[in-house]
Amino acid sequence: MIEISGVSKTFPARGKDAPVLALKDVDLRIEDGEFLTILGPSGCGKTTLLRMIAGLAEWDKGEITVNGTPVRGPGPDRAMVFQAFALMPWATVRDNTAFGLELRGVPKAQRRERADELLTLVGLKGFENRLPGQLSGGMQQRVGLARALAVDPEILLMDEPFGALDEQTRRLLQEELLLIWEKTRKTVIFITHSMEEAVLLGDRVALMSPRPGRILNITQVPLPRPRAAAVDQIEGSAEFAKITANLWGQLREMQTIRVHAGEEPAA
Repeated sequence: MIEISGVSKTFPARGKDAPVLALKDVDLRIEDGEFLTILGPSGCGKTTLLRMIAGLAEWDKGEITVNGTPVRGPGPDRAMVFQAFALMPWATVRDNTAFGLELRGVPKAQRRERADELLTLVGLKGFENRLPGQLSGGMQQRVGLARALAVDPEILLMDEPFGALDEQTRRLLQEELLLIWEKTRKTVIFITHSMEEAVLLGDRVALMSPRPGRILNITQVPLPRPRAAAVDQIEGSAEFAKITANLWGQLREMQTIRVHAGEEPAA
């Protein structure tokens, strides 16, 4: 279980720019095995919050705990999947997948076995010896997901992992991720700008406010699981349309308020 209590973060002034209050009094609880999606306007602090949970960024006030233990830095219980693929271009797909295991001193034969098992899981069997530059963007992101899963974390932190992909590849990887989650039941926190993606994947959708970011509300997603084999039916359902329309109404209202206040709307 992840608990975020009263977390705030201010980025210091740079040059003539004033300090930026990025997050203010964020409270959030994520249960074990939950798939939580986080939605909000650009610049609201979604990525900053995720990096804090990962132990990659500090905060000024409040506390973040994982299973009751305060987060003080990165740990083996958490793995992050970024929008940028961040693969080593000189290493094979297998070696990229096994990189975290190598850092932990896992013997080569075990690393190879685990990497090949996960590459099969993400649909990359037969590509083990390719270099990242020989793969499409969607295939590279599959390698990134396999690399995160290789260290068997309790928690997957996913920062818009499909945001840079074309629509067809994105939809395929959404289904792939649902299949993997249904098999592993890891805790997932998934950041997205897409209302449809947030609802399709999540058990709950946490909606964040414009900067300074805080949790405005959390929407339960009562759509049946498993979903991987029924994506088309789910997206065509009245319940799916109702939830996404409600989320869009809230996001649109945020943008309207910002424009009326003289701020630029989020991209």
